[in-house]
Amino acid sequence: MYQNLCDTHTHTLYSRHSYSTIRENVLAARDAGLELLASTDHFSCMLYPDQHMRNFQFFYNYSCWPREWEGVTLLHGCEADIVDLEGNMFGHDIPVEIEINGCPLDEPRILRDDVFKRSDYVIASVHDRSFSRDASLAATTQMYLNALRNPKVLMLAHTGRSAVPFDIPEVVGEAKRLGKLIEINEHSLDFGRPAVDATCKKIAETCAELGCKVAVNTDAHICVGVGHFDHALAMLEEIHFPPELIATASRQSFLAALDESGIGAPAL
Repeated sequence: MYQNLCDTHTHTLYSRHSYSTIRENVLAARDAGLELLASTDHFSCMLYPDQHMRNFQFFYNYSCWPREWEGVTLLHGCEADIVDLEGNMFGHDIPVEIEINGCPLDEPRILRDDVFKRSDYVIASVHDRSFSRDASLAATTQMYLNALRNPKVLMLAHTGRSAVPFDIPEVVGEAKRLGKLIEINEHSLDFGRPAVDATCKKIAETCAELGCKVAVNTDAHICVGVGHFDHALAMLEEIHFPPELIATASRQSFLAALDESGIGAPAL
């Protein structure tokens, strides 16, 4: 059995279709024996119909979160939606003209930049794939390549279930070159969907072949899911995935992966 002592893609109540507080997730991580938990709520238009900074100020006060809580190292970030074929992420075109307290800014900022700079790292993923319909494989591949090249993006999430075809070796190869991660997503594998399972397996096999590191995550939307990776680890065992390529194997290996990506591990 592979060791996986980090869960670096989880959600709290803020994501609206999730059901647990950050404390409940931390306690679940402790009880599951995890060394490190990262909370990465959705940064996406799916949360609110009004795309205004006031609705996203949850991300502005991360500095009040403890870094060590109940014996678990706690990181914070966001899961940002890729919103177009250029690989732009949510918030790239939303101006911020006031502070949280309502004071007007001398110069407007961009919401994406405000949220990203407060995040330890960013997860990039596709949820609404409508923008990619009828797009060529070259275009969707370039979309993922551009997202990976954002300096704050650490990993691509659940690419096996997003239903956006792409050139897997090209994207995995670029992730390897940049020191970024490809996610092996437990939630993608827990419904028994053959097409999704096959795509996830192919992505994992390509990571093994090209030496690209992966993050094994639950994508938990409720605390009882935190730290439980049964389907993902079973799939990696089936293909004899190299354990040294699992960046989430330990706290130390994940913090090292942050450094290798150029993002840098936060001061703990």
